[in-house]
Amino acid sequence: MTVKWLFSSALVFEASSWAALMSNPTIAEGLMLSVLPHAAACVLLTVALWLLLPGRYRRPLPWAPLFLFSIAFFIPLLGAIGVVAAVFPALYTQRRHEEQVWQATGVPALPFRPLEQRKSPMFQDGGLQDVLHLASDPEQRLTALLATRRMAGHEAVPILKLALRDPADDVRLLAYSMLDQKESRINQRIEKLLARLEEVSEEARAPLHAGLARWYWELAYLGLAQGSVLDHILAQAQEHSEKSLSIEDNPELELLSGRIALEQGDLDQARLCFDRAEEGGIAFPKVAPFLAEAAFLSGNYAAVPALLARLPEEMLRRPPFAALKRYWA
Repeated sequence: MTVKWLFSSALVFEASSWAALMSNPTIAEGLMLSVLPHAAACVLLTVALWLLLPGRYRRPLPWAPLFLFSIAFFIPLLGAIGVVAAVFPALYTQRRHEEQVWQATGVPALPFRPLEQRKSPMFQDGGLQDVLHLASDPEQRLTALLATRRMAGHEAVPILKLALRDPADDVRLLAYSMLDQKESRINQRIEKLLARLEEVSEEARAPLHAGLARWYWELAYLGLAQGSVLDHILAQAQEHSEKSLSIEDNPELELLSGRIALEQGDLDQARLCFDRAEEGGIAFPKVAPFLAEAAFLSGNYAAVPALLARLPEEMLRRPPFAALKRYWA
């Protein structure tokens, strides 16, 4: 609406300017009655056209509108007509660029050998154990060991133990140091719990015994103990688990106690603990894998597929149960 008003006003001023010229005015009268209305018409026309221009053509200021005003003002009548005739067709008949959907290119020739090859790449194809076995550069093997810091403990420890047999001293020392750190942290927690155990009453010892059972089990589960030391660690874990359960019921601890008994080879005790854990409220999918392991170790192979079949379908689609389902199906 504003643009239409500007155009209409410009037309009125321009018409009055030409009407004044038709009356043969003097120079002073012509300046007042013809030039000033013409200037006003050019200003209104410039503003109207500038508002219609796309944003990228309105800059820079003030040169873009001044250019339109100069053409319209210094070329009477024809200038204004020429500006309108030039701008309007450009606004309403813009050239459209069709979007190019695809571009045909030739197939580049593959190089005979890699264009760039780092001497010691940080990552290699295959697992970290393959790097420790096959990598000839000690730096690569050290990098593989450092990568185990982001892995779960039970996955990292076998790799670190493998590195203990590495021919390079730096690799062996780093692996030993990382294993020692893991074991030291667990032993420190055990020592703190044992110290607190002497300071509390018998009724308050249940969570401390439970914590000791879990940390002793962690030593065994991570593979940080072997031989007679492993037997002692498992015995300590089972002892503290039983002491905690004698004070208060704990289904989670019953499940842990069953896993400890399973590791000790006491299958009957393991099944008894798993049954108590399930009765205490532990969901069957958490207990079923250990019941299946106990059935397998006892030679009751027919019970294994029946136990696996009771697991949720989404659980059977994930490793390691997906492979077990295919094998026992």
